[in-house]
Amino acid sequence: MLIQLHVKNLALIEEIEMEFGPGLNILTGETGAGKSILLGSMQLILGGKISRDMIRENAPYALVELLFEVKDEKARSILKSLDIELEEDQILLSRKIMDGRSICKINGATSTVGQMKAAASCLLDIHGQHEHQSLLYGDKQLEILDVYGREKIAPVKEKVKKAYEVYRKCRLDLEAFDMNEEQRNREKAFMEFEIREIEKAKLIPGEDEELIRQYKKLANGKKILEALQFVHTSAGYDGEGAGELLGKGLRELGRVMEFDEELSGFYRTLEEIEGLLNDFNRDVSSYLDQMSFDDVSFYEVERRLDIINNLKSKYGQSIQDILAYKESREKKLETINRFDEKFQEAKEKLKKAEKNLDVLSNELSKIRKEYSKDLREKIIKGLKDLNFLDVNFEIHFEEKKNCTENGKDNIEYRISTNPGESLKPLGKIVSGGELSRIMLAIKSILADRDQIETLIFDEIDTGISGRTAQKVSEKMAVIGRHHQVLCITHLPQIAAMADTHFEIEKHVKGTETITEIHPLYGEDSIRELARLLGGAQITAAVAENAREMKELAQVHKNTRLK
Repeated sequence: MLIQLHVKNLALIEEIEMEFGPGLNILTGETGAGKSILLGSMQLILGGKISRDMIRENAPYALVELLFEVKDEKARSILKSLDIELEEDQILLSRKIMDGRSICKINGATSTVGQMKAAASCLLDIHGQHEHQSLLYGDKQLEILDVYGREKIAPVKEKVKKAYEVYRKCRLDLEAFDMNEEQRNREKAFMEFEIREIEKAKLIPGEDEELIRQYKKLANGKKILEALQFVHTSAGYDGEGAGELLGKGLRELGRVMEFDEELSGFYRTLEEIEGLLNDFNRDVSSYLDQMSFDDVSFYEVERRLDIINNLKSKYGQSIQDILAYKESREKKLETINRFDEKFQEAKEKLKKAEKNLDVLSNELSKIRKEYSKDLREKIIKGLKDLNFLDVNFEIHFEEKKNCTENGKDNIEYRISTNPGESLKPLGKIVSGGELSRIMLAIKSILADRDQIETLIFDEIDTGISGRTAQKVSEKMAVIGRHHQVLCITHLPQIAAMADTHFEIEKHVKGTETITEIHPLYGEDSIRELARLLGGAQITAAVAENAREMKELAQVHKNTRLK
């Protein structure tokens, strides 16, 4: 359940905190007061796109925080799979927006947008105008059916997806045989050339790294020699070399050590330094004796590197890649050499994969059709509850020409809203208001199966009034018995059903326009209902109607919903 929403510096909102309750939470307010901003803030937690324009003018950042209490075991399991630990059964999701970028946090720990979206998606579902329109498309209609029958449909659907991947690979493998004899011979000759070229190089994994090291050494041999000769002279025992000077120092200390015990420590330290210098000079001398910077060695290394780099430019970025490429060409060459046999094998594999896909797709289609009957009956009942009195509805199936990873079903929701009227696709018969009611009926059916506790409805009241509005309000109240519902509305019938009522207001503060939200209780809630009923001029009659509407809504909830 969504416990608290905190928004700061988002568009017209300076800073608000809202504490939501269980059941039906209603938000009302004048047009343009900022209801859409509130909905947008929640969309941000669900991974919505950000822009600099979202940040309140002259503010450094915008912040949205949602605090949830999570008791549902399925949601807890999903969060655990995302490596998210609850703190006292709670989770805090936050997103801070700054000049074209954002920082997401879950319980104070930085996360990705994707991880936060995955967490939020199992906790709340936003149902807005865009989703109404998506109901016109077959893919969405099929998705709804699959969600409704998830328990049996999902496992078979996953099998179909895997079978389709196998089928697709087999089809691509068979397409590779689509060449005539002349093309095969040309391809064969080219592959044999590539294999010979790689084999001739006799590559050894890692040798290019050693060759590069040798090349650097040989290419800079003169510089190395000059530097080491200078070092050897400077550190040696000839003339003014460091070794000679250290020796003199030791002899001088040796003559005076007996006069002060502390000098013996200096002597030992200098002796150790001389020993280290002796070892160093010996190593340098050995390196100089073994040095070989002849042109022949340099040429051989350079030539070998040229061969390897040429192969890299053709076959891969490393020796391992080149050898892997050679292995793949050898396999393909074997296929060409045994063309007829391999071609027959590929055809048999495709035939087998196609048959398996067809069997699984038929199984999936059968299960979908079984669930579609039950879903149809529930949708009809839900629509009648929403004042579609003479409605008829069906889920029409057609078989696709070719199977996909989603099976072979194309479905279409068809509806008739008047007696004697033939069933037609949704897009050809329903208005925007009717479409929103159909989606509400479907949402109420799926709500128990979704197990998402918090549902948010926006523009659910588009194009409705009177008795239909009352029916919608009753349906919202029913959903609110089993879920936490947040609903943005301008209809008094829906607002009257509120378990918790909020008012969104826009007003001028100094030179700025800000949006504020506050809960309404008792008479304040009735006054807002009166405004929704009668507009700016609230008469005594309108106020009395508002009071009666609130009382009747309470009676309905106390009797019909018990």
